[in-house]
Amino acid sequence: MKISFIGAGNVGSTAAMMIAQKGLGDVVLVDIAEGIPQGKALDIQHAMPIHGSNARITGSNDYSEIRGSDVIVVTAGVPRKPGMSRDDLLKVNEGIVRSIARHIKEFAPDSVVIVVTNPLDAMVYAILKETDFPPERVIGMAGVLDSTRFRTLISQATGAKPENVEAMVLGGHGKSMVPLIKHTKVSGRPISEVLDNSKIEELVERTRNSGAEVISHLKTGSAYYAPGTAIAEMVEAVLMDSGKILPVSAYLQGEYGYSNIYLGVPAAIGKQGVVSIIELDLSENEKNLLGKSAEHVRELVGKLGN
Repeated sequence: MKISFIGAGNVGSTAAMMIAQKGLGDVVLVDIAEGIPQGKALDIQHAMPIHGSNARITGSNDYSEIRGSDVIVVTAGVPRKPGMSRDDLLKVNEGIVRSIARHIKEFAPDSVVIVVTNPLDAMVYAILKETDFPPERVIGMAGVLDSTRFRTLISQATGAKPENVEAMVLGGHGKSMVPLIKHTKVSGRPISEVLDNSKIEELVERTRNSGAEVISHLKTGSAYYAPGTAIAEMVEAVLMDSGKILPVSAYLQGEYGYSNIYLGVPAAIGKQGVVSIIELDLSENEKNLLGKSAEHVRELVGKLGN
């Protein structure tokens, strides 16, 4: 298997390291910055004997190195700075991802593309239109990250082990994300039986602001350990053709009452990307919040170039 990362920054290189150490396949790092992908690839390669992995890691400034990739992960783009929202990156990152999409179409026309660049749901849509790939093969990484952040906060608030917290976040990747309270459980119990409503709402709001919270501490750059781990989980699901259900930004064609839009929903993930979309029974409040999230995504997409 071959996994290529376009963008060798902190997010891409962290995910590349995790995928290589699992031995899921050979890894290629591509970046326009000379020396960065080469140096990081060499550094990761040096760690492989410790992990017992035979993965080969290559760094390059040449997009042709992605030729024949099974999975392409797009992390390239301008990151957020303190005080910026993901939406503030729309125009500059649109130009970057559209250029990348043309290279993907040329060199890896059969790949599954996982998009990480913000604003996420709009950038996935832009890459879909530029590549003209089947929509199931172009997906966004957002819900996996947002959900693990939500689970972390619930675990800390309740004292439950993280593996005993079931939680999922749908909708757009940003302020309009929709943590599903109705489907959240702590050690098998509904969260409403464990925490009061005010505490739950506090955790929901902190989940929505988790990325900005990390940025406020770092000052320069944004989160990469949790995003890198979320990417690795998605890549593994594709390569193993596992059918694992993960919350991803997927192209809706009638599901949840929406069409021709990317939105965070639970989906079974396999070798062709999205195998199927899982439609959960949502509360009226969750339906309303998902509707507002969809409106926001459509507003962003409407600002994209043709």
